[in-house]
Amino acid sequence: MEKIIQIAAGRGPAECTWVVAQVLKKVLEEAQDQNLDVVLLQREKGEENGTIETASISVKGKNADQFVKSWVGTIQWIGQSQFRKMHKRKNWFIGIFEIEPQKNAIVSENDIQYQAMRSSGAGGQHVNKVSSAIRATHIPTGIAVVAMDSRSQHQNKKLATERLIKKLEDEKLVKLKNHVGKQWENQLHVERGNPVRVFTGSDFKKNKVEKSYKGTRQKLKNDLRNENN
Repeated sequence: MEKIIQIAAGRGPAECTWVVAQVLKKVLEEAQDQNLDVVLLQREKGEENGTIETASISVKGKNADQFVKSWVGTIQWIGQSQFRKMHKRKNWFIGIFEIEPQKNAIVSENDIQYQAMRSSGAGGQHVNKVSSAIRATHIPTGIAVVAMDSRSQHQNKKLATERLIKKLEDEKLVKLKNHVGKQWENQLHVERGNPVRVFTGSDFKKNKVEKSYKGTRQKLKNDLRNENN
């Protein structure tokens, strides 16, 4: 299972971009502790040193869904500004959003076209007489690679296939990064209040978020009172 999340400062000031950088570290550390595979897909640095405007990561593993759910939402940091020491504000908010991953197409051997060709470069008479090099082309995309490392055509075919698959995976990653880049509107929707996690101080310690149902109970009482009146 793959999940993709974006950590964003929104329209927040430099302090929020500092929080993004700290949260990214926490997310990566926690994912590692849970034996999840994490890939940093995109990161935009902030104006100040050590800050990040937005970052997107891919999370894979058995508990990826539960892990992502525990982070998605508003993150609050309570602390003194790292950049404006006299600033009175002590509460800073960033957002973590889930992004729909793109579907991964399986590379079929039927989609690969192989063409024998003569090797070029050093190698003596052999490369001039034997068509041992192999060009492998992925028909749906037109992406092609060439392997001429070995005198064995069979070995070159194997190498060409491996290189083609690697190149297709790299292209897929580029497309995924572009897909993530289109999610920048998430930057504009960081909601304050009801944080899923709260951190405090310059050492960024985690605070337990206690859910209060007092307001909900009071609202239900008022609604019931209004119905009876």
